[in-house]
Amino acid sequence: MTEPTHMRREINEIPAAAARLLDGSGKAFAEAGKALAEKDPGVVVTVARGSSDHAALFLKYAIELTTGVPVASLGPSLASIYDAPLKMGSAAAICISQSGKSPDIVALGKSARAGGALTLSLVNTIASPLADVADQPIDIAAGPEKAVAATKSYVNSIIAGLGVLAEWADDAALKNALARLPDDLGKALACDWSPLMASLENAQSLYALGRGPSFAIASEAALKCKETSELHAEAYSSAEVMHGPVSLVEARFPVIAFAARDKAEASIAKTASGMAAKGADVFLSSDMGDKTTRLPFVDSGHPLTDALALIVPYYSFIETLSRARGFNPDQPVALNKVTETE
Repeated sequence: MTEPTHMRREINEIPAAAARLLDGSGKAFAEAGKALAEKDPGVVVTVARGSSDHAALFLKYAIELTTGVPVASLGPSLASIYDAPLKMGSAAAICISQSGKSPDIVALGKSARAGGALTLSLVNTIASPLADVADQPIDIAAGPEKAVAATKSYVNSIIAGLGVLAEWADDAALKNALARLPDDLGKALACDWSPLMASLENAQSLYALGRGPSFAIASEAALKCKETSELHAEAYSSAEVMHGPVSLVEARFPVIAFAARDKAEASIAKTASGMAAKGADVFLSSDMGDKTTRLPFVDSGHPLTDALALIVPYYSFIETLSRARGFNPDQPVALNKVTETE
């Protein structure tokens, strides 16, 4: 019997990692939430790369939808290359890194704090330079992640951010949804997305669609195609894809549309159904599609945790796809676990 890959083991650990974080981080979430409430920032900025940047994108939508505070992503080169001083006296900064030691992320986190921002770091290595430069360092408690492709650290980064957000906004509905989340992620792990295999095993390219928080999920999904399976994938908002990229969609072109149970679901389903009508192979995590293939999903009772749960069955599928295409998902070509960009 073939030993499971590190990636497979880590995907299977997601529900337990989520439970560990939520069980052990109440105090850290409360302190960071209180600090944000006292700061009352006029803007939040995020600092991250790769999967961590997709976690930041998810948190952007979550913060904007929950608090009304605008969120923007800062390019780490502002500090590491351009050495540009930042005026951030009315801002909060959220820095995300699994390792906590990418030099450009650390440099910008330090610069944000020096510029006056209340700085939070979400890290899987609490003894790290990025944690050291933060006012509020938070251990995402994902545990050791040996696979190069991030999975459980991506999920736990988002959960940590949502835990802080729930305290900042004193949002009872979000707190309750987070309490249920480990069980919901376990259910998501059991969702079978293997119908994607026939379209993607020999595919050359695909689109991943979403809107709002599910666009962050689509962005992460597209990255994992490239990282693990050498499959070209582009993520688009289901609105933005209609402004040009839809022209490439033809018969048998594969499309994965990530829809949560939120106000964007009908819009995503409409775009997906339109592509299916053109003969594309369209897979949709919703019951609203027409001529689309339904991907099973978990209805968590909250739009944010609904969207987050969609990444779990996708991760499970993409690990299988990587092996089916002849790759080792634990050893992507030309990639390392820690990318130390400057």
